[in-house]
Amino acid sequence: MADKSIYKVIFYNQNQVYEVYARAIYQSEMYGFIEVEEFVFGEKNQMIVDPAEEKLKNEFDKVARSYIPMHAIIRIDEVEKEGAVKVTELKGVDKITHLPFPGSVTPPKSTTD
Repeated sequence: MADKSIYKVIFYNQNQVYEVYARAIYQSEMYGFIEVEEFVFGEKNQMIVDPAEEKLKNEFDKVARSYIPMHAIIRIDEVEKEGAVKVTELKGVDKITHLPFPGSVTPPKSTTD
């Protein structure tokens, strides 16, 4: 039996870019979201502790399924094996145009007197 696929998911989260690995990814029944399940982290017997990996392990500890908004997804790749997870701070965040969440656009006000 072939090994389960592993996916590298890169997405925005609160002025940071997360790069995580998971075994299952689905289009959610909740409109505008991607479901990510079965997060994969490095071996626990490694001698070197990566602070970014520990941060993500703690953040996703006991998370069965995560719903990520489609507009936050940068890229999803199917890979042969997991790599190191990463958290990257965005620099110059004030220069990034933030798109409205789908369905949150308010109609223009009427200008009739």
